[in-house]
Amino acid sequence: MQTNFTPDQLTDPDVAESEKILRTCVHCGFCTATCPTYLLLGDELDSPRGRIYLIKDMLENGKPANKEVVTHIDRCLSCLSCMTTCPSGVHYMHLVDHARAHIEETYRRPLHDRLMRSLLAAVLPYPGRFRLSLLGAFYSKPLVPLLRRMPGFERIASMLALAPSRLPGRSAGEGARSFQADGKRRARVAILQGCAQPVLNPAINEATVRLLTRLGVEVVQAKGEGCCGALVHHMGKTPDALDFAKANVDAWTREIEGEGLDAIIITASGCGTTVKDYGFMLREDTAYAGKAEKVSALTKDVTEFLETLDMPAPVRDVDATVAYHSACSMQHGQQIREAPKTLLRKAGFTVKDVPEGHICCGSAGTYNIMQPKIATRLRDRKVGNIEKLAPDLIATGNIGCMTQIGSGTDIPIVHTVELLDHAYGGPLPAALEAAGVGVERLAGAAE
Repeated sequence: MQTNFTPDQLTDPDVAESEKILRTCVHCGFCTATCPTYLLLGDELDSPRGRIYLIKDMLENGKPANKEVVTHIDRCLSCLSCMTTCPSGVHYMHLVDHARAHIEETYRRPLHDRLMRSLLAAVLPYPGRFRLSLLGAFYSKPLVPLLRRMPGFERIASMLALAPSRLPGRSAGEGARSFQADGKRRARVAILQGCAQPVLNPAINEATVRLLTRLGVEVVQAKGEGCCGALVHHMGKTPDALDFAKANVDAWTREIEGEGLDAIIITASGCGTTVKDYGFMLREDTAYAGKAEKVSALTKDVTEFLETLDMPAPVRDVDATVAYHSACSMQHGQQIREAPKTLLRKAGFTVKDVPEGHICCGSAGTYNIMQPKIATRLRDRKVGNIEKLAPDLIATGNIGCMTQIGSGTDIPIVHTVELLDHAYGGPLPAALEAAGVGVERLAGAAE
């Protein structure tokens, strides 16, 4: 794609990077075939190619964002399916991130939109605040049907509907601490505790710690780490995202320079995509660029790391059919497709691929709150494809997908690592036990 940025514009490193990305696009349109919003809406401007034209015009001409641009950029899920499809290697993720930051700086959203975004940014990245807000949401859930009928309250209704009916208790392993390896230590890793996941489902990281330590891996929860920054980053709130990134880089650098780390383990694939991008996000910060690059290089999804280990034979005789949902941030953001399925099969599970597996479930961070109608259509499409398989349960590697898909089906959904932990000696995942699904088939020999 030909561009016409001025030399002065290109002195801005973000503009210079976007200009390079724009030049790689050859208008081929392959991206339209796998874009969820184009699939549903059929509007060229709701495809990656259409959004690229809008972004190019806005940045090239130095224009503030307008309502049309904001509408179509807001509808983008950042599922990154287009990046997997693109034969030219267009790095759409960095381009749309720049566009969102430009929108945040130049466009004044309606008051209700600003308030909702500010609320989400002020609550979701902070576990204490998020836990408190869920208590309020629990008592407000009966209002959901009424709110859905009230114009302007659809987002609040969607937010309340997604809140769990029962809030798990705090994890006994929460906070900065280390978990010693069983037997001879073969590796030392840090694990991201994160923000929303430990509130919604602390069992995920608990299962990860149990499994890794059982395999001889010491696990540390570094002092000072927190939200990865993805939630605010995707809202265009770049300074806030960089603050979160710097705090995590500092926390993990202390561990790297101390006893050392073999990897930084992420159990939420949306977070993994962002942490792996810290090197790019902080490339212009001389105090952090080098450290951030090291952190990104060490970062691995838990299944990506487990695949590098010499896994023993499972201790339980599991026998269940699992529909594996590959989160967009896993298959498109991190290009991890086979490792989770391979690990599950080695553990004894029968794994089935979901039809249209490349299409997003509609979670996408806060998308299912901010764009509830599109998100619900995508969820129902995903659930329909899963239910065609008639599985015993669903496995995935992202808490957002678990919440989104779980809100549309009675089939229990668990994190991949919870199933692996159980196969190698851990307890049955609580979601399976509560649903009474697969308990007899999964209960095997004692550890």
